[in-house]
Amino acid sequence: MQEYNLTPEEEDRYVESQFRDLLDGYIASNHRKKIEIIEKAFRFAKEAHKGVRRRSGEPYILHPIAVAKIASQEIGLGSTSICAALLHDVVEDTEYTVEDIEQHFGRKIARIVEGLTKISGGIFGDKASAQAENFRKLLLTMSEDIRVVLIKMADRLHNMRTLGSMAPNKQYKIAGETLYIYAPLAHRLGLFAIKTELEDLSFKYEHPGEYERISGLIRQSEAGREMVYNDFATPILKRLDAMGLNYEAKARLKSVYSIWRKMDTKHIPFEEVYDLYAMRIIFDTPEGVSEKEMCYKIYVALTDLYRPHPERTRDWIANPKANGYQALHVTLMGPDGNWIEVQIRSRRMDEIAEKGFAAHWKYKIGEHEEESELNVWLKTIKDILDDPTPSAIDFLDTLKLNLFATEIVVFTPKGELLTLPAGATVLDVAFSLHSELGMHCIAGKVNHKLVPLSHKLNSGDQVEVLTSQSQQPKEEWMNFLVSAKAKTRLRKELRKVQQPFIEKGKKIFDDFLMQNDIILNNSVMTKILGTYHVQSREELFLKLGNGEVSIDDYLNVNTSRGARSLVSRLFRLGFGGDKKAERARRLLTAPDGAEKEAAPKPKINTKETYVLKFNDKERNFIFADCCRPIPGDDVMGFINDDGTVEVHALTCPRAQVLKASYGPRIVATRWDEVAGYFLANIRIEGIDRHGILQELTGMISTALNIDIRRLNIEAEKEVFNCDLGVLVSNTRAVDELCKKVLKIPGVRRADRVR
Repeated sequence: MQEYNLTPEEEDRYVESQFRDLLDGYIASNHRKKIEIIEKAFRFAKEAHKGVRRRSGEPYILHPIAVAKIASQEIGLGSTSICAALLHDVVEDTEYTVEDIEQHFGRKIARIVEGLTKISGGIFGDKASAQAENFRKLLLTMSEDIRVVLIKMADRLHNMRTLGSMAPNKQYKIAGETLYIYAPLAHRLGLFAIKTELEDLSFKYEHPGEYERISGLIRQSEAGREMVYNDFATPILKRLDAMGLNYEAKARLKSVYSIWRKMDTKHIPFEEVYDLYAMRIIFDTPEGVSEKEMCYKIYVALTDLYRPHPERTRDWIANPKANGYQALHVTLMGPDGNWIEVQIRSRRMDEIAEKGFAAHWKYKIGEHEEESELNVWLKTIKDILDDPTPSAIDFLDTLKLNLFATEIVVFTPKGELLTLPAGATVLDVAFSLHSELGMHCIAGKVNHKLVPLSHKLNSGDQVEVLTSQSQQPKEEWMNFLVSAKAKTRLRKELRKVQQPFIEKGKKIFDDFLMQNDIILNNSVMTKILGTYHVQSREELFLKLGNGEVSIDDYLNVNTSRGARSLVSRLFRLGFGGDKKAERARRLLTAPDGAEKEAAPKPKINTKETYVLKFNDKERNFIFADCCRPIPGDDVMGFINDDGTVEVHALTCPRAQVLKASYGPRIVATRWDEVAGYFLANIRIEGIDRHGILQELTGMISTALNIDIRRLNIEAEKEVFNCDLGVLVSNTRAVDELCKKVLKIPGVRRADRVR
């Protein structure tokens, strides 16, 4: 943390200079100049936050100024949003009320500040129900005034830029929440520059080692990259100059996070990431020529110079993305034999691409046209909000389907264009057209060919939905539906059908509890749900109500020793006084049902880094089953309900959910004394030859003295793939194994897979 030690006079001058920068940027914009009200908002906020400091030691007022600057200069918002940004923490952190804001600055600014105050504590709280509720607040407020969420984006971006002053567990929580919700939301709103920065900053705090390594590799390759770019770009620039265009051409480097994602998902080294950068051509549209026509003229000029990739041309001009993005992308074979993407945009398209919906408003041609696009998306969000009782995690996952999905475009038989998430099926199309079509859909015709409901669609498909009134919605449909709208509507319909059975099951359960004087608390209920292999009370009641299971199934089944099951023993305890109640609690918390007092677990300080120990004397954590990390991996700790630290790999999808949903239970961790062997999965690829398998297994088991627990090898013609499960002590052993294996003639790739 950088030490902050300005004198009061220097501090005041610095604050004023920062506000002056904000004003100068606003004055240089195309917005109507309302300087007086911005000055007033700044003085009001400065006085309200007087004496308050941030964790870094800076006066608090610098944060609202920075947020206002991002809202104005990086998102393109006007005076109303600037005032709201300057005032966004006043109601929450001081004694001023929304009514005070309205009295001084009017109803519009007060409403935005109120919306920001409702969600100011971050989207998520400690409890799952609170998380879902707070996120609803965000979305509902957004549907009333989109500026609320745009300013919230600016607030989050500045918090991420200054995250270094926070404690490690706070860094994990905020970075996880950012990557899980805010980056996808920025993407969906078309704020690509902000989305990229949020991803990079999150990655920097979650994987500091990998971030520094990849950043170093980018710096090292800069000279060679520049040479390749110049060789590729020089003929293009000459051709554009000859066309008499006023343009800007630049190389857009791939972000650190996206490079890492590509390396991680495709299991390739940095040297094999060939699309490190793309060329971007931004032109001023000449008089008498349309943007679209100019884009295609540039495209023709480029393809005269270089050969285009037949399957990697993307026309986002004829079919803009749902967030408003327009551009023409073409991938060309460069003189060095590598593919390079070129993005062709007008000046207007570029500003919309970087600043999203805010820039949309600036370029509005017709009020109805531009608002309808935004309203379509907000209407989808409202549809999701209509789902009455989702779990927090289901709710967030449903939202993410609509936030961060890669899109495809399909057509109805009448030529109507539909934008859907990648992987969408015929049933998704049916629900997107109308709920009733979805409920009664039996099949579809794709490009005039009969296909089932679950058929996955490709961009450009023409889809006809076939229905029957006798068709009823089915639970298994949830397995292949992709769009958030379809999942929400199906879930709602299924709940209607299932509700009578749920109520019947609840009555069966409640009657049993009453008849047997059974003690019921959260701990007991958790055990019961686990015994029945269900996730929620509602699911248990449904199974009881439709006769799929019965309580007697578990109560009347004896073990080989004649003892009743856990649930049976639990239920038979009843209320017979305090001693029995206490015995019940002991039974529920003891391992394997043993009746013994568990040693109380020490309270974990989440503000400090938790040291992971795993040896003969001490084991102070457990490995998460979902990702099975090994010592040396970048990991985080999650405090379970019973106080145990559960260790997840930072790349684990479940870890992303936990960071976003249970921030106060996240702990920063570091490996210390870990002695043992852990399962790691290795993928080996190469050219097949006689005896290569024997060499592989011999080297691993004999030369490296590593136990092989699983071996699966597939050979097709001259190529083989080998999946290994080996026992190792840490990640260094994995790295050593992969290096040694790569020296075997014929082996082309060896790396760990998760």
